[in-house]
Amino acid sequence: MLYELVIADYVNHRIVQWKNGDTTNGQVVAGGNGLGNGLNQLYDPGDVLIDRETDSLIICDRDNRRVVRWSRRSGTTQGEILINNINCFGLAMDEQRYLYVSDVGKHEVRRYRFGENIGTLVAGGNGQGAGLNQLNYPTYLFVDRQQNVYVSDNGNHRVMKWNKGAKEGIVVAGGQGAGSALTQLCSPNGLFVDTVGTLYVADMGNNRVMSWTQGAKQGTVIVGGNGGGAGANQFVYPRGLSFDRHGNLYVVDMGNNRVQRFSIE
Repeated sequence: MLYELVIADYVNHRIVQWKNGDTTNGQVVAGGNGLGNGLNQLYDPGDVLIDRETDSLIICDRDNRRVVRWSRRSGTTQGEILINNINCFGLAMDEQRYLYVSDVGKHEVRRYRFGENIGTLVAGGNGQGAGLNQLNYPTYLFVDRQQNVYVSDNGNHRVMKWNKGAKEGIVVAGGQGAGSALTQLCSPNGLFVDTVGTLYVADMGNNRVMSWTQGAKQGTVIVGGNGGGAGANQFVYPRGLSFDRHGNLYVVDMGNNRVQRFSIE
């Protein structure tokens, strides 16, 4: 099976691509020139996505407070700035090629057309808080085909769904305070929602990945949940997650400096 992983290698200030199940030879495809704010540098990149249409990488260059784009064509040595002066954390793109960016400074999510720097508010934006119209340190994002936005509301230990055009969100996971019960999350991060509306979330503080079916009041632990550790069934601060087209789950196991793949039946 052929696959390609593109990983934001945060502490090394670079984006690394891994191909074809090769676990020994990653390729630096953006940054890698030390931390800094030059166009050939990154500073703590927190998220990355692939824009197939332009064959480029969109990168949340976190501590440079900007979103940048790097071409994937060979010979690329620097990026270009798409959005400036933003405390970005998570990125998502919808099928219409709108870009969504979470801002942990303003506790909001905005949607951008390529070429604009202001964007349209789509979640939060009412100050830091726990109200349904508020967010508290929104990290990772997922956008479905209806342009509904799912947000890991990290500081509120919940995942929110903001329907397109809504003035407030709906709690779809957690929201019962930080904890390890099946009704709770602790510092949720990476997100994925499948075509039937089941939510998968990296429950970082609990070292587990949970799934929540649509409308459920509690979730199910699908991997991890066996305490923090380096075993094949353990994590230390799982941060990001993604699925491939074959239904394999990939988890960024941050504290173990690895990415794990799981077959989810």
